Amino acid sequence: MILSLPWFTDDMDTKQCSLWMFLPLVMSLFTTIGLWIVYVIAVEDQKIFPLTLDRPVPLKRPPYISVAGDAPPASCVFSQVMNMAAFLALIIAVLRFIQLKPKTVSPWLSISGLAAFCLTSFGMTLLGNFQLRSNELIHNFGTSVTFGFGTIACWIQSILTFKINIKNEGIKTGIPRVLLSATITICVIIYFIFEWKKLNIYAPRVQWVLVMCFITFFATLAVEFRHCRFEIICIENQQHQEILNSMSENMSDISEYQTDQL
Repeated sequence: MILSLPWFTDDMDTKQCSLWMFLPLVMSLFTTIGLWIVYVIAVEDQKIFPLTLDRPVPLKRPPYISVAGDAPPASCVFSQVMNMAAFLALIIAVLRFIQLKPKTVSPWLSISGLAAFCLTSFGMTLLGNFQLRSNELIHNFGTSVTFGFGTIACWIQSILTFKINIKNEGIKTGIPRVLLSATITICVIIYFIFEWKKLNIYAPRVQWVLVMCFITFFATLAVEFRHCRFEIICIENQQHQEILNSMSENMSDISEYQTDQL
């Protein structure tokens, strides 16, 4: 029987950055480029009118992200982008939880952040694989889950940034995250107001700003990830249980020591 054991240690040399910092950056860059490719394809195929126009165009749909990725070939790219983004977001969420677990003073807050990010990833798969025309109900449900729990997750991570204050960078990292979380919240409110008033010129623009801010928030996690190293240890339970227990105790002592040092 093989046991997978995830753990992390803080990088003792602050001049050396962990390669794990590139994971949030790659996720953000890949998702941003992918979504704008979907937009360009939809505009070139005349499925939507451009964001820069000030009035609707007859026979063309508004440039919402979901509308841009509603018909092939843009829908194929959109599904792939959202699936990959959801997968990477889930990995980042789990690693973030592992990173904060030895240091957090509010376990329920850290667990809530993990749950919110996981539900956000699930919502991303729904809106990516169920196009608007094929199944509007599931697509809109996935959009609501993604934006709703995504906003909650951003606020939770902003609070944890100040509370845990990794490497005394809590304020420098926390303030931009609070600003991003506030912008996301305001965009969500404005978006639904524009939708209610059927302002199909301004609502898509707000939606694009909302999504870009949300993606940028993920990128900020690279700041803490650059201090950490995540490894997987595989051992046989029956033969090496004592070794596993000893290693777990050592890792716990190391985490407590590093927390005191911070």
